[in-house]
Amino acid sequence: MALPPGGLIQLTPQGLYCPAAGAWVDPWRPVAKALITHAHADHARAGSGAYWAVGAGEAVLRQRLGADIALTPVRYGDELKIGEAVVSFHSAGHVLGSAQVRLTAGGETWLISGDYKRDPDPSCAPFEPVSADVLITEATFGLPVYRWRPGREVAADILNWWKGAPEKPSLLFAYAFGKAQRLLAELAALGVEEEVLLHGAVQTLMPAYRQQNIAMLPSRPVSELPRSETLAGRLVIAPPSAHRSAWMKRFKDPQTAFVSGWMAVRGARRRRGFDRGFSLSDHADWDGLLNTVKQSGARQVYVTHGNSDGLARYLREVEGINAAPLGHVFEGERSEEGDGESLAREPVDGPGVQAPRNP
Repeated sequence: MALPPGGLIQLTPQGLYCPAAGAWVDPWRPVAKALITHAHADHARAGSGAYWAVGAGEAVLRQRLGADIALTPVRYGDELKIGEAVVSFHSAGHVLGSAQVRLTAGGETWLISGDYKRDPDPSCAPFEPVSADVLITEATFGLPVYRWRPGREVAADILNWWKGAPEKPSLLFAYAFGKAQRLLAELAALGVEEEVLLHGAVQTLMPAYRQQNIAMLPSRPVSELPRSETLAGRLVIAPPSAHRSAWMKRFKDPQTAFVSGWMAVRGARRRRGFDRGFSLSDHADWDGLLNTVKQSGARQVYVTHGNSDGLARYLREVEGINAAPLGHVFEGERSEEGDGESLAREPVDGPGVQAPRNP
């Protein structure tokens, strides 16, 4: 479904556009003004004339889009006048510097959620409920099978897995921006003090987090260790793209695990070829999506990413909320250039798991 003509937000070939501000939110192509929810590659693209984003994520944005981009860093909650619109950024709880973008003009307010999660995460600011007349929400994990356990509990399981095999290297695969740093912070919160080794793709993002004084385990790149050094008993965090790559040849008989919300689904670990799977996501689960929609008080909801049809139908038929799916250029695309989860839909198997009508 397309957005109605004449509304505050329009769907254009470049992405979600606010004519009153003369700006796009997370544009898909270069534009004059870009309001960026966070620095994952499916939301932040190079080539735009000017950018606005939360200051906590500035270092990652400049690293990914170019050090010399015209970026205006903003604080959560500050109201900015851009063109004829009032714009504010509110914490999305997704990754460092992630935001929901709220736009007001002509007597109405729209909220574009970007990616978000409701669970506590020691590596980034917590989610802030925001009211709006119209909400555009993601639905990456928009099925009732997805309900997250607390991150602290999952981290304890990971710690037991790691320590349960002192004779082996423990290779933990997690998305390089956001998930890897959350794991370092969750383990630190458990009182762990040991150094963790990092793949280079994770290491390049660590300075941005260290600059924000986020409490995480000590770390260094695995490439700094002599090739002859035994890695038995060490924890190594790497992006999923490193799995089964030449990089793994230096590890003798490792145990492997993947950390992702997709691990909540039976068979996902087997399909991806890991020894273990830990379900931990940087996106809202089913209950988090429903709570966010209700707390927004929106009279109209548009759903994008993931199970947009199913969630929109549930909101209409069960919750009595005006909701419709909104097509998105990234729907169905599989990539690890974004955050990995919002772009790669895992098949859902098991009896009775389908787009819900009355879950």
